[in-house]
Amino acid sequence: MSVVINSNHAATVASNNLASSSSNLQKSLNRLSSGSKIVNPSDDAGGLGVSMRLSAAARRSGAASVNVANSVSFLQTQEGAMKVTAKVLERVGELKVLSEDPTKSATDVANYDAEFTQLQAQITSLAAEKFNDIALFNNALTAQVSEDGTQTVALSAKDLAGDAGITAITGAANLGALTIANIKSATDGVATFRATNGAEQSRLGFAAEVLTTNKANLEAANSRIVDVDVAEESTQLARWNTLVQAGTAMLSQANQSSQTALKLLQ
Repeated sequence: MSVVINSNHAATVASNNLASSSSNLQKSLNRLSSGSKIVNPSDDAGGLGVSMRLSAAARRSGAASVNVANSVSFLQTQEGAMKVTAKVLERVGELKVLSEDPTKSATDVANYDAEFTQLQAQITSLAAEKFNDIALFNNALTAQVSEDGTQTVALSAKDLAGDAGITAITGAANLGALTIANIKSATDGVATFRATNGAEQSRLGFAAEVLTTNKANLEAANSRIVDVDVAEESTQLARWNTLVQAGTAMLSQANQSSQTALKLLQ
């Protein structure tokens, strides 16, 4: 091996190796301190693009879950109004039967009619109920149940005020103008609306479950791309730290090797 002064190949190689080890050590430190494998886009350009799409889809899934929950709340409020309507109809039927009692005086019947008039107003009021300023009845809605908007659930209008049985009750002048058949028809109509409501709530419940599962899976997939494996990266950190220390020592040794040439000149 030649002994030269103008160049020190060993020192240059040691310096390059030290620079590489220092760069990798810094990357490990950045990853562990941030908890992310992708600190800079250059770390994994392709993975970053996939991560952005997965993260956006997960956020949309979360938003869709909120919308589904609000739709369920709408249906629950609607069901509450129909449940009360059913109770009102039961009372109307009771009043109708009581008013047919031949032992009741005209005053008694008038008193029953007075309550019936109030119950008619209550049915009309229930049919006009709103949820967050959105009409509960005679108002068809569409609930989005997927993050990409391709899956929807139709919420039927349920025209409570327009039901034939209900209109027969709300339009009756008094109990005498009402028939038991009218009350049965109204009860059947409300029962059908409530059954439809329950079916829609059931479907939305399953849709919400799918959204929750999808969101968790999207977040897990994104995590595998961007989140650092602390155990693995800690091992790499120890490796690069050792190489930096070794490289520093070897660079110092390589720089001292040039002193051999000076000894030959003495």
